[in-house]
Amino acid sequence: MSQKVIAAGHICLDMTPVFEKKSPGGLNELFAPGKLIQVRNADVHTGGSVANTGLAMKLFGADVLLVGKTGCDAFGDIVAGILDRYSASDGLIRDRNSSTSYSIVIAPPGVDRIFLHHPGANDTFFCADVTDAMLRGAALFHFGYPPLMRRMYQNGGEELARLFRRAKEFGTATSLDMAAVDPDSEAGRADWTEILGNVLPYVDFFLPSAEELCFMLDRARYAGWLRRAGNGRVTDALDIRTDVVPLAELSLGMGAKFVLVKCGALGMYYRASGEKALREIGSGVPLDFAAWAGRSGFERGFRVEKVLSGTGAGDTSIAAFLVSVLGGCPVEKCVTRAVA
Repeated sequence: MSQKVIAAGHICLDMTPVFEKKSPGGLNELFAPGKLIQVRNADVHTGGSVANTGLAMKLFGADVLLVGKTGCDAFGDIVAGILDRYSASDGLIRDRNSSTSYSIVIAPPGVDRIFLHHPGANDTFFCADVTDAMLRGAALFHFGYPPLMRRMYQNGGEELARLFRRAKEFGTATSLDMAAVDPDSEAGRADWTEILGNVLPYVDFFLPSAEELCFMLDRARYAGWLRRAGNGRVTDALDIRTDVVPLAELSLGMGAKFVLVKCGALGMYYRASGEKALREIGSGVPLDFAAWAGRSGFERGFRVEKVLSGTGAGDTSIAAFLVSVLGGCPVEKCVTRAVA
């Protein structure tokens, strides 16, 4: 695949201790004060949109420049070393005044995961970190996880909107992925309707999850989803027609050209704008605009014999979708590949 792609945004180091066995007393007994907990080797790998989506696109055959920011510390060396294995560290920014973002994933058997996350250098990422030289000649600019990057959501998303506007000035197609927001955090208190209103006019492919999108655009509806789901997964309780379709339509109305909403194991819903709006997408993306215009649908999730892990699944699905778009595939094939 000859088109140049930029995958920018959040990057971190994920460390997941592997527990020996399930605790019969649950989480409270497992983490009793003063207790020594025996674990096996930790699973250490890169995380975040840049590594997950960027490396997946590279493995799918795309020419990708990964642009993320770490500190000049030991964790940053590990991130750089992992990217080096894929010949993908050229765009990594090492900031001496920041520390590397990391997550400790606590995932005992039978207990939903708990994340301890330090945003680190991601909070200092700003528009100028993506240079004109990077954007020049790029067919696609993808950015992921602005809710985990302070400068990207502050002041109504001014810095994020500036970045996407610059990309469009170079004639580059753009795509945006979001991340879950802690309601009690600074990001959770931000006005995401305002932020997305400022950014989406410059976004060609908007790729959020249903939960992320609903939290940002309709808090009252999201609270209703949580009540309906009870102790189960929110996505299992969704009605695509009444819950997801209105949010996709709202996103198009705010300026996005194409919306792909990830709905967990259920599948994905997609909706495209009209042909006139689609033709504003960068010329480096070989879309059949007339064939894509106004298309919408829901692609159900595949049933598989064994799930190894859900970690990074959403990011990888985005990579499959974007590589398929760059390959000129019909919209249905792009979404089917994403779901697969």
